[in-house]
Amino acid sequence: MQTLSEDKNFLAIEEQFSNYEDSKIVILQVPYEHTVSYGGGTKLAPQAILDASAFVEFYDDEFNSELCFEQKIATLPPVDLTDCYDDEMLRKVRYFIDKLLADNKFVVTLGGEHTISTAPIAAHFSKYKNMSVLHFDAHSDLRDEYQSSKYSHACFMARVSEFFPTEQITQVGIRAQCREEAEFIKRNNINTFYASAIRRGLHSQNWQKQIVNTLGSEVYITFDVDYFDPAIMPTTGTPEPDGFLYNETLNIFREIKASGRKIIGFDVVELAPVQNIHHTDILVARLIYKLMNFAF
Repeated sequence: MQTLSEDKNFLAIEEQFSNYEDSKIVILQVPYEHTVSYGGGTKLAPQAILDASAFVEFYDDEFNSELCFEQKIATLPPVDLTDCYDDEMLRKVRYFIDKLLADNKFVVTLGGEHTISTAPIAAHFSKYKNMSVLHFDAHSDLRDEYQSSKYSHACFMARVSEFFPTEQITQVGIRAQCREEAEFIKRNNINTFYASAIRRGLHSQNWQKQIVNTLGSEVYITFDVDYFDPAIMPTTGTPEPDGFLYNETLNIFREIKASGRKIIGFDVVELAPVQNIHHTDILVARLIYKLMNFAF
């Protein structure tokens, strides 16, 4: 399978550490932008993340490892989504992820708007029947329809809920939703950790551990970067105040690892790069590499 060269791939690593055959980890780019409702630019995110990743250090002091050399990471060219929208787009992305999972690859999907996440979740669910979905977001994305589209980025989790057991979904950081979504959460027993409840101390002091206790043994992560506070993540289409910081988020992944649970794949979406604002691109690139380290 074709992969990107050293000057274009994730972390800018040599071919011997980034070829498809030898790599345990594969990055799939899905630069899809069709239903953005406020700020635009998510289609530029995969490229911005790859560009920034060239400045991420290989060594992780927490794990005393250089994961990219130990597990190897292949980066695939962007999925061609020319004139491909909604359900057709999801089928095309699902096709690629099914192939990667059949080859026993650990798949990292880079969006693009959050609509794309339905495909990797469906693909992983076909392989991991007891998995949980851990959803980081400022929004619950549970509207049945938004701006006359059932495939809006504001509806992706509603589409997931049509085929995935809702009691195996955990949402973290939610702080903007409509009444319809709040009622859907209660009616369908979705584990939702609202930002306001966390900040008011309505969960235990170790709220990260409480989150992890809702998960099964295998965990798929879908990560909308507007989960972060706009102070550290201003470049996203729908920023919301009262978000979260980097290290308190890593503590959730530390709890996952300490509990013996296994991260089986993840996607990162909704970065909307802005020229000359570099820290957000590097934050997302580092988050991705850090998540890989927690997974392995």
